[in-house]
Amino acid sequence: MDVRTGAALAFRLLGIMMFACSAGDVSASTHEDAAPPCPAAAWAMADGTTLDIAPGDHGTLRWRRPDGTTGVLKPRGRGRWTSTYGWTGRPDGHHVVLRDCGRAGIRFDGTRGRRIPLVQTDTRFQGSGVELAGRLTLPPGDARVPLVVLVHGAEHSSALHDYSLQREFASHGIGVFAYDKRGTGASGGRYTQDYLTLAVDAIHAMHEAKRLAGARAGRVGYQGGSQGGWVVPLAARIEPVDFAIVSFGLAVSPLEEDREAVAFDLERAGFDADAQAKAMTISDAAIAIVERDFTEGYDRLEALKKQYANEPWFTSVRGNITGYLLAATPEVARRDLRALVAGIPVRYDPMPVLHNLDVPQLWVLGGQDRDAPPFETRRRLAALQAEGRPITIAVFPNADHGIVEFETKPDGERVSTRRAAGYFDLMVAYIQGKALQAAYGTAELAPARR
Repeated sequence: MDVRTGAALAFRLLGIMMFACSAGDVSASTHEDAAPPCPAAAWAMADGTTLDIAPGDHGTLRWRRPDGTTGVLKPRGRGRWTSTYGWTGRPDGHHVVLRDCGRAGIRFDGTRGRRIPLVQTDTRFQGSGVELAGRLTLPPGDARVPLVVLVHGAEHSSALHDYSLQREFASHGIGVFAYDKRGTGASGGRYTQDYLTLAVDAIHAMHEAKRLAGARAGRVGYQGGSQGGWVVPLAARIEPVDFAIVSFGLAVSPLEEDREAVAFDLERAGFDADAQAKAMTISDAAIAIVERDFTEGYDRLEALKKQYANEPWFTSVRGNITGYLLAATPEVARRDLRALVAGIPVRYDPMPVLHNLDVPQLWVLGGQDRDAPPFETRRRLAALQAEGRPITIAVFPNADHGIVEFETKPDGERVSTRRAAGYFDLMVAYIQGKALQAAYGTAELAPARR
């Protein structure tokens, strides 16, 4: 495992959401330095569907549909663009005509579309001791609509730039408030992973969202992905809302997240419980280094590396923090990883909050999530359901972090292809307060007990 691979593992741990946020899709693609070829926009298509198009990498655009399909658009001249499948780089046969950034409309595979005149209001508001940058996006008209605040993961990029859900939800009759977390994008302050501070910021964002929406604000709540799964319940416990959605988040501590990720790595590689138990000692040593602020503990980790280096399972150990520290020298870890995990409470226990949270919650988990394995979280959520907590659980069995599906390459690495079918529709229905359908794509649905 080289240092570059280890760095990538650390970024995945921290919920620095890939494509969608993550992949998935609280967030969109990563922020780009190149000037965007066209501004982000939502489109109403003649076939009754909607389409979101936003700047992508290196002069490209990324399109997304509510059914979860997505691709990268590359320019071919004269307003014509061709698409590649998901994040694979392979042509998928889709073609788009978008001349002059769509001033005369758009064509997607011959189907015409028109820009949806979403109502966007940029704002600056006071968070917990810092000024934050936010944006309210409302559907056209003056009707009362549900309002959702998007709570970020651990990414360092700008939510205002990256989060496609602010347009996608608004295109389906939902008001959306997105904001750059402290220390990112256009917001002030220093970046932190202190969950209480971030929860208070989220509450301030909710107040600003309701202020701007005024009489149009109906039921209000949060949607948060990855690290947002620790922040959203805390914010809702401090100041109750009408609903809360946690996407690919956890009901265990960051320490337990790393241990589960290591165990899942070995299980998928075909190794037994004995190998997993040995690997747990490596995870414990890695976490000890983090808890000591990277000042000591390397000798213990180095001893374990030597002890197990020739074991057949050793090269399959990745996890999150563990994978990084196995690959990095102490000097590199102090320089790079320390900044990434600054302030993260590795032993934070979310269960006291969840045991006392009466706000209706939807938890959406990926059954193949390598970065935030859902198994213990699912067990704990089911126990909370049995206690009468208003929790609905949806597990998309073939989805990785971000609730995205993937292909597996010969070397075992994954390439994301799409957002899981039904994921977006499930969130829309929950935000709107509708009775949930029996099925959303392949999701295994466990409704809240009445």
